[in-house]
Amino acid sequence: MSLILGNLDEWKLDQLTAVSPQLRLILRSRIIRNDLRPATKISEPELAKHYNVSRQPVREAFITLVNEGLLEIRPQRGTFVKRIDYEAVLEGRFVREAVEADIVKTLAGTPNDALVADLRGQLEHQKQLSKDVPERFILLDEKFHHTLADGAGLGKVWAILDSIKVQMDRVRFITFEEFPIDKLIEQHTQIVDCIEQQNSEGAEKAMRKHLRRILQSLPKVQELYPDYFENSRELGP
Repeated sequence: MSLILGNLDEWKLDQLTAVSPQLRLILRSRIIRNDLRPATKISEPELAKHYNVSRQPVREAFITLVNEGLLEIRPQRGTFVKRIDYEAVLEGRFVREAVEADIVKTLAGTPNDALVADLRGQLEHQKQLSKDVPERFILLDEKFHHTLADGAGLGKVWAILDSIKVQMDRVRFITFEEFPIDKLIEQHTQIVDCIEQQNSEGAEKAMRKHLRRILQSLPKVQELYPDYFENSRELGP
């Protein structure tokens, strides 16, 4: 399912499938996109009442999100949205760059006209997108990178990356203006151009440059929203 979901009140549970994974996905999405801000207290009884379910599946969803680093349970105080792990943002970006740089390098070495046509179509969709709807662009951005992984036969690897980059995704939603859409589309286009031209070295460099952009904005994000982060360290050049 998509990273981006609708508001909590707009989504209903499918009673024919397991409730806990559905609740986990909804809450995870809301935390990532900053609907539920860092340090926000969330209530197990209230969620159970809202969805007309027992507290057990809510509790199970909470436990899963605790393991993902998105919630924390404070004894005698309740369950809270965990602050963003600054170190995890850096580590997630590092891993993602290593994997995705290799993905596009591989794709550039194997001609695939259908894949390039698909990516070109996605670029046109990105260009048509209104700039005042960041959630929609981030969804398209996710699709673009996922398509690259699928094209290399590494769809399962993308599922692993999705969990690794969760803290990085939270940062993107806090101050989307730090990631101008025009620039991101330009970088996406450079990646596709290199893949189509079978320029493996160029594709790798373009992807690394694309994913290092967050390093430029992360210190500013932390400065603007210090209460959103649980730890930090100085970034190098």
